[in-house]
Amino acid sequence: MTEIGDAARPVQILLVDDSPGDVSLTREALHAGRVANQLHVVEDGEQAIAFMHRRGRHKNAPVPDLVLLDLNLPRMDGREVLRELKGDDTLRHVPIIVLTTSADEKDILTSYRLHANAYVKKPVEFGEFLVALQQLETFWLQIVRLPTAPAPTPAPRYPLAHCQNVRSVVAVQQPG
Repeated sequence: MTEIGDAARPVQILLVDDSPGDVSLTREALHAGRVANQLHVVEDGEQAIAFMHRRGRHKNAPVPDLVLLDLNLPRMDGREVLRELKGDDTLRHVPIIVLTTSADEKDILTSYRLHANAYVKKPVEFGEFLVALQQLETFWLQIVRLPTAPAPTPAPRYPLAHCQNVRSVVAVQQPG
């Protein structure tokens, strides 16, 4: 387990948002917070997947401690990103907070069904936005204890000849 807020390293946060204004507000709000953080920004779902899987220009990217995900993104929307990341055994432990302008009940339900850790409607007023992000920061980065990244457990791979030998031994040992 790790206590992120007490870590010697800055907290790694991935913001997936295509709105320059929202990115700027988020950066400002997190900068004003109490936890040292490093904010990484990508503008669409495909870049988010590449970042999380460390592909292409993101090959040296850290696995983030927290993802802030907008739903309405170009190229691959936030729902698809959620589906892919929460379906990946090596990444599903990373908390994903949907941070979006949508208050649509269908979006909220879909996000939770896809295993979002939280759903937050972006406040319109900067002061409210700042408070909301500081509360997210306090809860997710200081109060909550999160597991350390699980090591991928590859499935054992046996050559075909070995599998055939095992089948032969099992067949010989079974009565009948």
